[in-house]
This record gives sequence, structure tokens and C-alpha cells, in this order.
Amino acid sequence: MCLIAFSWMPGSDMPLLLLANRDEFYARPTAPAEWWAEAPGVWAGRDLQAGGTWMGVTQTGRFAALTNFRDGRALRLAASSRGHLVADFLAGDVPTDVYMRGVSANGGAYNGFNLVAGSIYGTAAEPAQLWYCGNQPGGQARALAPGLYGLSNAVLDTPWPKLTRLKARLAGVSTGNDDLIDASMAFLSDPTPAEDDALPATGVPLERERMLSPIFIVTPEYGTRAQTVLRADGSGRIDATERSYESAAAAKALLPDTLRRMRFRVQRPGEAPR
Repeated sequence: MCLIAFSWMPGSDMPLLLLANRDEFYARPTAPAEWWAEAPGVWAGRDLQAGGTWMGVTQTGRFAALTNFRDGRALRLAASSRGHLVADFLAGDVPTDVYMRGVSANGGAYNGFNLVAGSIYGTAAEPAQLWYCGNQPGGQARALAPGLYGLSNAVLDTPWPKLTRLKARLAGVSTGNDDLIDASMAFLSDPTPAEDDALPATGVPLERERMLSPIFIVTPEYGTRAQTVLRADGSGRIDATERSYESAAAAKALLPDTLRRMRFRVQRPGEAPR
């Protein structure tokens, strides 16, 4: 389960500004974001159990992020790993529209998901573009117009309370603020639960809906494992900060076990990495 809010304004001084929490069981082995040795140019965390990832960016400006779709039904154990949808996009060079239409056509191979992917600045092979697709009703593959978007464990922009709150906070962010990272992390660390009458009905018990309703989740066995703020400016520079938590105690105290900061300028076709 995850939560993402992002501003997509291609061609502006800040084409992409994204705030995201990844929620997972503490027992599931995870590696924090780093440059991947087997896929040069990919910066992402790693799900060590299935081998994929939930979010990442590349030196050429490709970006992808994933959330699961929550519907209360049992997961199909034989389904393909959803994290490979992100990993395969980041490590490949298939144009975004082609990739996302292919994912949409083969969506039945996976448990419920939502995927956002694209090229932040564009390349010789494709324009700057972000696409969304999912494998549930309302998740048809489509390019995203400039705007403010949110994604949790339902289709794009479903107005769950925590998503509405995070989008409102992102809308009020000043991109020129020197405290942007700290302010954004504070937004992502809000443990306030939703009122019962505002909870979605996704097929899980009421107590679990309550537990999953805050922006920042902390329970003994399950919670927010990673927090990411990613910004891509108009000059081609990308800056990403990730906090990761390995236990409920660390998360409750907001003392990350790992803090990663990555900055680079996007590598244009034919350029050497910088």
C-alpha cells in the first residue's frame, strides 16, 4: 500500500515535484534507494523478496512509480510481480506510450496495481510525457495533462481522505522554498487517521481501514517503510531524498534507519554521465 501526490508541469521551472510514502510489512526485506549495478543509470529502492521496485528514476530522466490496488480479495500467489513493471520500464528504453499500452493489455497477469511512468524531459525518441495505467475499472492507459495528481490504493485521483490532504499540501508548496524537503517530509509524516464516516469501503474490515487511513502509517507489523521527495527542475537537475524505516519503533520516533540523497543532471542522448 502506498501514497503518491505529484505536480506534473512539463516545460516549467519544476516539471515534476513528487511526494510519496511506501507502506509495507516490516518483515519484507527491502534495500534503500541506490544506483543499480546491473542496470547502470537506474536509481531506486529494491524489494528483495520479489526483485522489483516501487519507484525510481534514471540518468536519462525516465521515471516510474507503482501502488497496489486494494479491494479486499485474496492475492493470487501465482500472479506476476508488480514491482517488475517499474524495474523493467526504468531499465529499458521502450517509449512510454508503447510500454504503458503493453502493460494495460497484459494487466490481468498481475494483482491490482496502478502505474505512473514517463520521460520527465523527453528524449530523441519521445516527448516529455507521463502516463498512467492500472488493471482495474477506470485504469485505462492514458497520457497525463499538466496538473496536480494523487494516487493511493484506488484508481488515479480517487478522493480518499489522506490523498486529498496530501494533494492540498502539495498544492500549497513553494517550489523555491529552501525548506522544501523538510516541509514535504513533514507532510508525509502526518499520522492523523480519517474519521470513520470518511473511510473508503474497499472490502477489508473497518479496523484495518482505520489503520490504513493516515498519510503516515505505524503499526507493530506494518507501516510506512520509505518516504520520498523527488523534484526535477527546468534545467534538467533531479534531486531525490529518501528516508527508510526498518521497524515500527524507528517509524514512530521518525528516526530513519537510512537517509539517502541523490542529485544529478539528466544525461541527454550522446552525453557522458555527469
